Amino acid sequence: MRKIILLSSFTFCALLTFGQKAPLNHSVYDEWQNVANKQISIQAKWVGYSVTPQAGDANLFVKNPKTTAIAFNYPRVENFSFTKDEEFLAFLIKPSYADVRKAKIKKKKPDEMPKDSLGILNFGSKNLQKIANVKSFALPENNSNVLVYLLDKELADTTKAKKPNKKTDSDYFFADEEAKPAASKEGTVLVLKYLKSNNDVTFKGVTDYLLSKNGAYLLYNATAVKKDSATKAGVFIFEIATKKTTNLTSGKGIYKNFVFDEEANQLAFVGNKSAEKALVKPFDLYLYNFKTDSANVVVTKNTAGMPLENTVSENGKVFFSKNGNRLFFGTAPIPVAKDTTIVDFEVAKVDIWNYQDDYLQPMQLANLSRKLKESYLAMVDLKSGKFTQIATEELNNVDLPEDANGDFALISSDYGNRVSMQWEGSTLRSAYIYNLATGNKTLINKDARANYRFSPKGNYVAWFDRKEQNWYTYSNLTSKKVKLLQAKGISFGDEENDVPDDASDYSYAGFTEDEKQILIYDRYDIWAYNPETGLGKNLTNGYGRTNQITFRYIHLDKEKKAIKLKGDILLTAFNNVNKQNGFYSHSLSKIGNPIKIVMDDYSFSTPIKAKDINQYIYEKDNYKESANVYFSSDFKSEEKLSDINLQQSNYNWGTAELVNWTTPKGYKATGVLYKPEDFDPNKKYPMLVYFYEKVSDNLFNYQAPAPTPSRLNISYFVSNGYLVFTPDISYEIGYPGKSAEEFINSGVDFLAKNTWVNAAKIGIQGQSWGGYQVAHLITVNNKYAAAWSGAPVVNMFSAYGGIRWQSGMNRQFQYEKTQSRIGATIWEKPELYVENSPLFKMPNVQTPVVIMANDGDGAVPWYQGIEMFTALRRLGKPVWMLNYNGEEHNLIKRENRKDISIREQQFFDHYLKDAPAPVWMIKGVPATEKGKNWGFELVK
Repeated sequence: MRKIILLSSFTFCALLTFGQKAPLNHSVYDEWQNVANKQISIQAKWVGYSVTPQAGDANLFVKNPKTTAIAFNYPRVENFSFTKDEEFLAFLIKPSYADVRKAKIKKKKPDEMPKDSLGILNFGSKNLQKIANVKSFALPENNSNVLVYLLDKELADTTKAKKPNKKTDSDYFFADEEAKPAASKEGTVLVLKYLKSNNDVTFKGVTDYLLSKNGAYLLYNATAVKKDSATKAGVFIFEIATKKTTNLTSGKGIYKNFVFDEEANQLAFVGNKSAEKALVKPFDLYLYNFKTDSANVVVTKNTAGMPLENTVSENGKVFFSKNGNRLFFGTAPIPVAKDTTIVDFEVAKVDIWNYQDDYLQPMQLANLSRKLKESYLAMVDLKSGKFTQIATEELNNVDLPEDANGDFALISSDYGNRVSMQWEGSTLRSAYIYNLATGNKTLINKDARANYRFSPKGNYVAWFDRKEQNWYTYSNLTSKKVKLLQAKGISFGDEENDVPDDASDYSYAGFTEDEKQILIYDRYDIWAYNPETGLGKNLTNGYGRTNQITFRYIHLDKEKKAIKLKGDILLTAFNNVNKQNGFYSHSLSKIGNPIKIVMDDYSFSTPIKAKDINQYIYEKDNYKESANVYFSSDFKSEEKLSDINLQQSNYNWGTAELVNWTTPKGYKATGVLYKPEDFDPNKKYPMLVYFYEKVSDNLFNYQAPAPTPSRLNISYFVSNGYLVFTPDISYEIGYPGKSAEEFINSGVDFLAKNTWVNAAKIGIQGQSWGGYQVAHLITVNNKYAAAWSGAPVVNMFSAYGGIRWQSGMNRQFQYEKTQSRIGATIWEKPELYVENSPLFKMPNVQTPVVIMANDGDGAVPWYQGIEMFTALRRLGKPVWMLNYNGEEHNLIKRENRKDISIREQQFFDHYLKDAPAPVWMIKGVPATEKGKNWGFELVK
């Protein structure tokens, strides 16, 4: 192996010496970078971003965006924040990648792992302060006066002898560890730093804390500290200006979900003071309004109106209405105490499946953790003190107006319609308007395939009915349901829908600030409708449809849902023909063509706007250029702030171009062809074909070389002398296999007419749905020299009744309604299940194939891969299967991604480049050598 590495290094140097660029190799992945956590300060004085390698330490850069000069640079930083006045920067410094790796090798416990540090930079004085062993930090949102940080737990002294673990009789009565009450953990030191004076105030035993937005108060929870009898347990508030501390509630307990109202005139939290060993700990809701000596309990399990056997939930979000008149929180059933006298090994463990259950048992188990934390929205009117239960288990999805001041809430639910999710994939939902003042509930729409949207002020509800293919609104002002009138020839449902189900909508932009208009998307344009009358107009004047450009509104102010009325709005633009991206501007006050700002051969990220000024940062990239950070005030002129992956220039890269052809049935087809940078039309190249639904819209996306989770590593293969072709596929309902033939094979045939394509050396690769199509294609022709099928379905009969174990859902809906596109049950059209199941045509296979099927796959049952492998093995066909133990549908662990990248390259090199085969293909790797021998060595 050492000789191979040395040879590779020598070859690389030799290529550079003679002016040629080296092909990518599997050792380069870790150094490849991306930009993360972009931030722009409130007045655009600073822009910060982290450059993060695939494996290694991140690097923080802070720049003056107008000069592009580096103001500050620090290693191992990803999480950072600017103060509102732009004078300070706070950031967490992560332990080095090497130190964490060493700790993992030594199998250190979580408390023994290297800890973060905090950095605080004063831009004016350029003073940098570093504090070790920091768990978290916070800055007030609307002030720059203080910073607060919580120290991590000190490392345990491992030099002291451990005391023997003595058990009492009572310890043996617990059925499992979950039932045994955990001892409360002692808090750590919280430090409040006055940034302008550099003074510190410390608080001991702190477990949780919250700064008010205005920087006036610090709210925190403390436990008793063994070595400091002066530190008492409870919840405290510290007034930052006067340094006065008030004890809001005393005693041991669990306190959480701290919140201030908008003006920091009130605060709330939930807590319980049950005995530490109590098996059931009901929570109460606390309120403090700065007018009393302590916080008052305002809701308990005994509060009038509280549902029987329910109480305040520890998991529900607690928040005030913007005007401070209402306090919202969650309620939940009081958990049933576990019988600790039951002996675990004497109790049956069984899941009982009942046909009347809303959800299948696997789905219930997959969502068990979420279900146990589920809460139902409730409210206290802080003027009258009245408690109101808003949501229930049956009607559990509640939307409030943006500021929660209005009297109307939207409740939607699929209760009573959930069983059909098994074969429909979705459920019918009903919507209700709930009056927060009176408690009255009004049904506004029943049993529709729809997602209901609430306007920011709560005046309207909007939804797209998938069955009727039309938008509706309901007015809380007039109590009327209105159908929005579509223009002739225009559809708000997906025009390209090719699954056996009702088309989904193109979504909507939202309501305007005055709520007199709702902006809705068709495939290309934006429409403005009056929600009271249902009358609309094409806001973008049909310019999108005429030019096949898709326009979408950009929400630049993340704090507001409504669309501003004054000034121009910013739109993303995507040209469906040449795949260019860019930005346009438009005015809501007039009908007309949007104004082009920029359209280019790039992909653009969603711009981030400085809060107080019209200046922006964004990323842009294409196949040749990795995504870098840019700064602009108008998107016409821009400053490039980052410049990553300079090492790319050392390697043979590639180009990307659109390919258009006509299929045998006359369909217009599109794909992308990637060629090596040093492409020579006088040579013949092997070609790999990768496919998954439609991918040509990604023409201008950067393809970073990286160990693959499942899909083809396009940049690697292109760099190493392959052509890569990615065709789009459209489908005929009931014939997904033939549809793949129609588009993939015809696209390959079209390209194979070129003399520079080696038609005898073409391979195909697909994952999941693409893996199925690979399996199908090799049963109908022998034009491919090699195939790689990841997580395929080969037997639609057995897969139809299977379970997606990650979600717990049954797979029937996939065949009847969605991606598998059969459009019928196995009893209605069994012939289609036979025709589209590659398993029944395996005797036809002449193509060598590798299957990836992982035993932890939560989407496609891995026994589908086993059925394919054992069938081909029984027939004496060349087939291999990779099972990455415990891995998911797409590989998660980096070591597994690296492994499959090497094997994929070796497999295709052998069949498409006549390279020697590796040991794992020729001889295999027996179980006795698992973890010792990977079989990568090439056999000449």
